Amino acid sequence: MKMLDNIFGIHETAVNARQRRMGLLGENIANADTPNYKAKDLDFKQLFGKEQTMSARRTHSLHMDHGPSSRNGLVFRVPNNPAADGNTVELNFQQAEFGKESARYSATLQFLENRISGVKRALRGE
Repeated sequence: MKMLDNIFGIHETAVNARQRRMGLLGENIANADTPNYKAKDLDFKQLFGKEQTMSARRTHSLHMDHGPSSRNGLVFRVPNNPAADGNTVELNFQQAEFGKESARYSATLQFLENRISGVKRALRGE
């Protein structure tokens, strides 16, 4: 059954990443009034291992990582207008991003649904 190993392609990973991002955006919105709360987001380029923004690489285990991202794609958002209490959540931006991400999540689920129905038709011989 080697043929079915990668049946969902990138969409399986994408739906998990989109779900995770929606959770982070929801946390940011919920903590919009929490002093010193730092808004978090996902770096999809790093998460999917596509491009590197800098050419520097760690060559020794004691060297520090370059860039603000962690290995799991989590980044802290730099605000345009930081609050006086240290909170970096910009509520309007977070709400807009949540809306966009929910539409992307729905689209990814639709791709998965189409893939599953295609496999069902193939198995039935249609």
